[in-house]
Amino acid sequence: MNRDKKCPILAKPSGDKEVYQSVSSGEAGWNHLNFMARTMDAGQNWTGDTGENEYMFVLLGGNFLAETSAGTWTTSNGRKDVFSGLPHGLYLPPHTKFVISPMGNLLDIACGWCKADQIFPAHFVTPDDVVAMGIEHRGGDNASRQINRLLPPGSAASKLVCVEVYTPSGNWSSFPAHKHDSRKTDPVTGALTEASLEEIYFYKIDKPQGFAIQKVYTDDRSLNELAEARHNDVVLIPRGYHPVVAGHGYNVYYLNFLAGSDQSLVSSDDPDHKWIYGTWKGMDPRVPVVTRDMNDK
Repeated sequence: MNRDKKCPILAKPSGDKEVYQSVSSGEAGWNHLNFMARTMDAGQNWTGDTGENEYMFVLLGGNFLAETSAGTWTTSNGRKDVFSGLPHGLYLPPHTKFVISPMGNLLDIACGWCKADQIFPAHFVTPDDVVAMGIEHRGGDNASRQINRLLPPGSAASKLVCVEVYTPSGNWSSFPAHKHDSRKTDPVTGALTEASLEEIYFYKIDKPQGFAIQKVYTDDRSLNELAEARHNDVVLIPRGYHPVVAGHGYNVYYLNFLAGSDQSLVSSDDPDHKWIYGTWKGMDPRVPVVTRDMNDK
């Protein structure tokens, strides 16, 4: 992991032509979540074995063939890049051998993984599946954003959660701020009220000079960092609240992987900003940023 010395929660791209972003749980200093993003040219492949982990692959750009001990899948209408359509995803359970190869000249692909406590079957997620799961238009006004679900809570997975988020130029995201760093249950019903989750934000920006700003902080400010996230950067969320704002003029994409105590996104709001809910007048007309029909162009 190429951690930024000035901002310990920020991981910069490695500069490697193939594996350009890699974060292990050990390097991050946490217990569950691992991440990798890589590109492959025609003739190259990614060969591996999931071991005791569950894996979720997300197609960022291009097309791929996945030959695994759990089945074979291929894409034909993969998006050119994350701003050109909806994603494909592939979930693999523990003890699955895999070979992923480009179908075409260049493949850009990401993967998140963590140790699994339960075994679920391999499954393939298409853009049509993303539509069927429901594309969410969240927030309102200049806190409007688009959420695409790939492995949402309640999916056939042990711990991993995976969504991608599009924030239009100048808008806020992950706001009002929330956290999910302590597992809590309702004392009367026993229902989960907050999960304990590790999270990564993997960024893509629609112009090379673009950026987002992400703040990560705790109530007591023992963690209080401000990260300038650029194209292909990762921001680590070990704990605390973590709002984002897209730089004016730049549409921002981030891929979220989470893992921890529960396959859930149950969180607690920052009480200082909770009042903002219900004040919005409407959804930003720039949402959705990407749609299913873009994949066929």
